Amino acid sequence: MTDRDATPTPAGALIRTGLVGFGLAGRVFHAPFLATNPEFSLDLIVTANPERAAEASRLHPDARVALSADELFAASETLDLVVIASPPATHVELANAALDAGLAVVVDKPFAPTAAEGTALVEKSERLGLALTVFQNRRWDGDFLTVRSLLADGTLGDVHRFESRFEFWRPLDANAVQKKRWKAEATVAQGGGILYDLGAHLIDQAIVLFGPVDDVYAQVTTRGEGSAADNDSFVALRHASGVTSHLSMNGLAAQAGPRFHVLGSQSAYTTWGLDGQEKALKSGALPTDPGFGETPEAEWGKAGIDGSLVAMPTERGRYDQFYAGLADALIRGASVPVDPRDAVRVIDLIEKIHASS
Repeated sequence: MTDRDATPTPAGALIRTGLVGFGLAGRVFHAPFLATNPEFSLDLIVTANPERAAEASRLHPDARVALSADELFAASETLDLVVIASPPATHVELANAALDAGLAVVVDKPFAPTAAEGTALVEKSERLGLALTVFQNRRWDGDFLTVRSLLADGTLGDVHRFESRFEFWRPLDANAVQKKRWKAEATVAQGGGILYDLGAHLIDQAIVLFGPVDDVYAQVTTRGEGSAADNDSFVALRHASGVTSHLSMNGLAAQAGPRFHVLGSQSAYTTWGLDGQEKALKSGALPTDPGFGETPEAEWGKAGIDGSLVAMPTERGRYDQFYAGLADALIRGASVPVDPRDAVRVIDLIEKIHASS
């Protein structure tokens, strides 16, 4: 138990933030949004990698760079929030330490290797009165927001089939294994594999759209050498609402299928390619740049019936809304942007899929 004040941060105060991890997740998906949101300050970045430490100092010169999470927790009195963007096997230990230090916590997905560990974290955060949320940023993909709008306005009628894919061609060679060793070596028990990685997004999106799941069928496969867990998985969910979701995640797809293919009683919607925010962030763009999150007209999805298709403007992608919502929670007492119990339900499904496979 901590004697730190667990009340919301006073209005107008910066949310002092420490970031654990400066790989893809920390550098691309978290640091730019923390640095550009005026209600946060990025004060401390943890990375033991010398090259990443130098990059962190270059990109965020006002932040102190530490070599270990122990240094961060030793300075916990100077922080309000910890963002955990380290490999999945470390999430539970670090989140527990952050809560013990009296800090609000953001955990990147996958939340935890097991639903039991995730539930324990949620209950601990509630007991301590500290905010805990999970970075399910794909809820703010532009194409996903467009699907939500089409469902809300009835354009598609009653949806009966939802297809969603993350497919790409990235065979693991020696260089790839060396560059992302933890991803190549992480086992299922450590939260490794494409089902935990990308499946956590696809399953979350399907449940957000169509509600609880009554039944699940899956094919979970590890192909080729160099990976300790699955890299080609398919999941079929039967929702209580009557919708069937077909979710594909494949790192060995020489040709990718449509990103979304949504079939309804009145119409359908199909879109190809990924939301552009990740690519833009990797190239150095900031969420405050003009046009950030916008999709070119040539890449819009199409709605309608074959022979009569209409290009549907893709809504602007808004990853920035996660941290805007978190600021509302920490400063103004709103709910956190992603209920961590949602993430527990996703992990529970992933566990069951692995157990049955």
